[in-house]
Amino acid sequence: MPREIAFHGVYMPTMTLMFLIALGVGWALDRFISGLDLYRFFWHPALLRLSLFVCLFGAMALTVYR
Repeated sequence: MPREIAFHGVYMPTMTLMFLIALGVGWALDRFISGLDLYRFFWHPALLRLSLFVCLFGAMALTVYR
């Protein structure tokens, strides 16, 4: 995957696209977890949401920037 993406003539880092994908996947997982009411098993649901996003974003970033 290239490290830069041309979007209407503007070069953007691939990290921007990965951020948006991780945001969408994290939102979908958040809806899934809250739909099953699994947040009651966690001490702090906001920390779970943040750590889930960081893990998704980090895993995708490591595939390009390694």
